[in-house]
Amino acid sequence: MAFPSTRIERLWTGAVGTILAVLVGGSVLFPERVYGGFVWQYFWGPVAADAHGAQAAAYNGGDPIFFDSVAGASGVAGPIAYPGYTIVSEIGYAITLLVALAGIVFLLDRLDFEERPQLIYPLLPFMLFGGALRVVEDAHDTLAVGAGLIEFPWIALFISPFIYVTVFVLAMAALLVSLRLRNQGHADSFEWPLFGFGSGMLVLALGYLLYLSATQPQVEFHPAFTILTMGGATLIAVLGWWALRKYAPAVADGTPVVGAVILWAHAVDGVANVLGIDWGAELGLAADMVPKHPANRAIIDLTVAVVPEGITAVIGVAWGFLLVKIVAATIVTWLFDEQMITEGPRFSTLLLIAVVAVGLGPGVRDMLRATFGV
Repeated sequence: MAFPSTRIERLWTGAVGTILAVLVGGSVLFPERVYGGFVWQYFWGPVAADAHGAQAAAYNGGDPIFFDSVAGASGVAGPIAYPGYTIVSEIGYAITLLVALAGIVFLLDRLDFEERPQLIYPLLPFMLFGGALRVVEDAHDTLAVGAGLIEFPWIALFISPFIYVTVFVLAMAALLVSLRLRNQGHADSFEWPLFGFGSGMLVLALGYLLYLSATQPQVEFHPAFTILTMGGATLIAVLGWWALRKYAPAVADGTPVVGAVILWAHAVDGVANVLGIDWGAELGLAADMVPKHPANRAIIDLTVAVVPEGITAVIGVAWGFLLVKIVAATIVTWLFDEQMITEGPRFSTLLLIAVVAVGLGPGVRDMLRATFGV
């Protein structure tokens, strides 16, 4: 028997409230174990370390100490946090994303517009903006104290996981305004105003990065990374999607156009990693970049362990990540068949948006990190 939507919403609200109560209550009653040993070590500590440009941070009873090197934190008692992601934090973020998607479905139930896979297109600028906004924080890490326009803790809004909330709030505000413009007759549809708002935010973020590259010696400008990443990803998407439509049409039946966008978004992530990690120095950086995500590092470590050194010395070690991204994007696209989208258009649309975002957001960040040498 299906539950009324209001009952499902209450169940969702109760579950989220219970989780928050456990975390908040546990942090108050057992601050060292719950807050310091879990919330801080795996979630807030990495964000704080990243925002301070540190390689490690010690909890120190709630008064964190930041270190310029991992070795500096060795021997320090209590929880230690490192910038970037861990298996625990990535699992936590994945669960949070799924829970948030359900909440977004309830929110959209109350808005007057039709969700369909084509909603991805006006949201693409927001996904690009998210990656660019993350690089704004990366650039601030390289600047002297007071040289940037945004300081801690506000800069934490540009660091995972908070940046997802920041971009979501901005995108939702733009969507509400766009719907109002359409409903009042100022626009024929909400898609173009929404696309315009996202594009404007993207231009502002990129403009600020260009300003920093022109005024701050720590921020460089290597446009080859952006040109090669976008060009390479587009070529892979065009050729790959043509091959799938011709030789494996069942893969593309449910998403005849959106599937190509999914493939392109994840190709951006893969190509950006290959260029930055394997060819960064050759394209103008002081040194090759290092992977930020545990998944990237694990695939690269596996490539190094399996592929002979004579081969990796020539073609690099990050191409395995690109292959995984292409295969994963193809499999995910195949799962979205026509029946699934027809029977659940709203949830399918949100999942498709999430699939594109988790490829394009990190990919744009890696691309622009290399482009601006941060």
